[in-house]
Amino acid sequence: MTFRSESTLAGYARAAVDLRARMTDYTRTYFAQQYLTAFLSGAGGTTGFGPDIEARAADAFRRAAHQPWQDGEPYVLAPAMTAIIAAAAQALDLTGDTVSDDIAPSDAGVLFLPEPLYERGVHGQVTSIGAITWAKFHNTTTGRTGWWITGWADRDDPLDPAAARRRRQLAEAPELATQFGPYVLNSFAEIPIGVPLTATRDPAETADQDWETAPDGRFCIDESSLRTRAITAVLYAFWRIQDQPLATVARPPLDRSARRRALRANLSHDTRLVMLRRTKPIDEPTSEPKWRYRVRFLVRGHWRRLTNADGQPYRIWINAHIKGPDGAPLILGETVSVLAR
Repeated sequence: MTFRSESTLAGYARAAVDLRARMTDYTRTYFAQQYLTAFLSGAGGTTGFGPDIEARAADAFRRAAHQPWQDGEPYVLAPAMTAIIAAAAQALDLTGDTVSDDIAPSDAGVLFLPEPLYERGVHGQVTSIGAITWAKFHNTTTGRTGWWITGWADRDDPLDPAAARRRRQLAEAPELATQFGPYVLNSFAEIPIGVPLTATRDPAETADQDWETAPDGRFCIDESSLRTRAITAVLYAFWRIQDQPLATVARPPLDRSARRRALRANLSHDTRLVMLRRTKPIDEPTSEPKWRYRVRFLVRGHWRRLTNADGQPYRIWINAHIKGPDGAPLILGETVSVLAR
C-alpha cells in the first residue's frame, strides 16, 4: 500500500499505518543495520572520541532511525500544502537562530509527503524527500541535546532520479532489492537545542556542478543555495506552519482492519493530516489608513520575524498573496513601486 493509490483522508491514514508497520519491521533487520553503517561511513559519521564512544554513537543513531517509525506521532502533509512548505524551506535561513526544545509538535515523529519534494544536493544529484523523521536526543558524553533528523526517499518513486540509479545498481543483485523497506535512508541532519545555529556551509563556495534535471512539475529544493540541510529546512518549515492559522490538522478515522494492524504492531494510529485552511476575507479597518494602494500586485512568500510576550524571537510564514483593493489593475513584474496618499 502506498499514498499513490489513495486520495481520501481515511486512505491517507490507512496508508500511513501500513507504511509505518513495514518500516518498523524493516529498521529491525540486519540488512537495515548494514545499510545504516555503510551510510554513516559514506557520510563521514564520526564523533572523534574513540572506538567505544563511536560504537555508542552508532547505536544511538540506529535507535534514532528506528524509534520514530515505532513510537513517533505520524503526520501526513496534504498535497495542497507541499508548495507552501517547499517555498518556506527554500527561503529559510536559520543562521544565528536558537531552537527551543518545544518547537516540535512531539519528541519523536514521522512526516509523510504523499506528493514528494525533491532536493538537489551540492553535487548536483536529485533525490526525493518522501518522509522525514525526527527524535529528540541527549548526548551524555557532551551534555548536548537536540533533534536528530533523517530524510527518507520513496523506494519506488517513478519520478525520482535516485531511485532510477538504485534500480540500475541493483539490476544484477535482485535479492538485495527485495530487502529494502518502502523508504530508503538518504540524508541526516542535527539541530542543537538552546545553541545559536551556525551555517553548515556557505552557498557561495559551491563549485560548478553538472546539475541533474528534477522531475517536471515537481518542487525541487536547491541545497546549494541553502545554509543548512534541505531536510532541516523542510521540517522546520513544517513545524512552524502546522501550528499557524494557515494550516488545519484533521484526524481521519481508520477502518477496522487498519486499526487492528496498528494495535498488533504497537503503533499509534492517531494519524494527523495537515491541510491548507480555508481563509476568510479580512474585514475592512475602521481607522483611516495613511495610504491606499491603487493597484494589485503579487507579494512573494516570506518569513516574518516576531517577538512573543517573553521577548523570545520566532518566525511565521507569510504565504504568497495578491495585495491591493479588489477590482484594481493587477500589475505583474519583478518590481512594483506604489506611492499614493
